[in-house]
Amino acid sequence: MQKQYRKTANILAEQFDGSKEMMGKYGIVAATWNGGIQTYEIGTIEGRMELVKGSWIATGHNGDHWAIKNVIFKQTYIEDSNY
Repeated sequence: MQKQYRKTANILAEQFDGSKEMMGKYGIVAATWNGGIQTYEIGTIEGRMELVKGSWIATGHNGDHWAIKNVIFKQTYIEDSNY
């Protein structure tokens, strides 16, 4: 039987702008051009993950990072003004 779940943990996140500063900060490397769009890769605890400019880089409680597509991020998270 299916049950309904909600996210209960806060995350830190910032939107990836493609800058060399952010690439260095998160260990991001330029990957390939896909349909005229530059793709990048970020290392995660589960391996390399693809992202593009405008994706969000989330940081978990253990300091691990992962990418979230902009549309998914906006549907899933709201800014916590108390943080």
